[in-house]
Amino acid sequence: MSWTGIWPVAPTPFHDDGTLDLEGMKRALDCIIDQGADGICILANFSEQFLISDAEREVLTRLSLEHVAGRVPVIVTISHYATPIAVERAQFAKDLGAAAVMMMPPYHGALLKGTAEQTYEQFAAVGAVGIPIMVQDAPLSGVDLPVPLLVRMAQEIEEVRLFKIECPRAANKLRALIAEGGDAIEAPFDGEEAITLLADLDAGATGSMTSGMIVDQIKPVITKYHAGDITGATEAYGRVAMAINHENRQCGWQSCKAAMVEGGVIKSDFCRHPIPPLHPAIRQRMIDLLKPLDPLVLNWGK
Repeated sequence: MSWTGIWPVAPTPFHDDGTLDLEGMKRALDCIIDQGADGICILANFSEQFLISDAEREVLTRLSLEHVAGRVPVIVTISHYATPIAVERAQFAKDLGAAAVMMMPPYHGALLKGTAEQTYEQFAAVGAVGIPIMVQDAPLSGVDLPVPLLVRMAQEIEEVRLFKIECPRAANKLRALIAEGGDAIEAPFDGEEAITLLADLDAGATGSMTSGMIVDQIKPVITKYHAGDITGATEAYGRVAMAINHENRQCGWQSCKAAMVEGGVIKSDFCRHPIPPLHPAIRQRMIDLLKPLDPLVLNWGK
């Protein structure tokens, strides 16, 4: 397994009545693969995992892995405050053929946060399932994951190999993690829609976990950078930077859905309550920023 390149998060499409759009899910996965994704992550925060029932998670996990059918590797997000549930989700993903699982440290709301030792214990329990683990270091959890803890987990828990670092000043943390963890840090990734991609590549990131919106436009940045063409990578990033900024600061996961509706990939960009729809002006600005890039997503379903 080569843990490099761009591994976007797939959105979860809904019908306008809020029910799962399973055919739309298949089309979203196909569109992301056709954009050149090196792998796909499902059921992450940008998949609205916090708005999906447990039964729906099982349906989506099974459908996604069966539909992708090995065309690219799939990472399944399994985060949960309860360790037994995280373990159960990891086993389910492994049984269905997932390449890895991704998880945040244990947290629930603003006050229930796992300690460093509890976090270690949860990752160790999931590691015993025998599937590679990507540690998601995201502000959403509110749990501090200092570099020494991450290095300890990487060195002592065999399956903790992959790291998605999307905390403030991610490049500093990536650089320290790689320096202190050495070979135990098999795949340091960045996230947050690639808003800090160049700095993170400078720090040693091997890949990026973006949204599924403009995979074909961001991938050349990573490819050129790893080929030693830093100038070309910088120019490629400059081309997409405004769209990435608008996605990151104004739209979040809804940008990918809006673009996929615009391009005929899915039928609805509905998000479940209490998420409000994008303001029409914000949505239009997103589409207007994408059009000059001529991304596959705007043409895939037409």
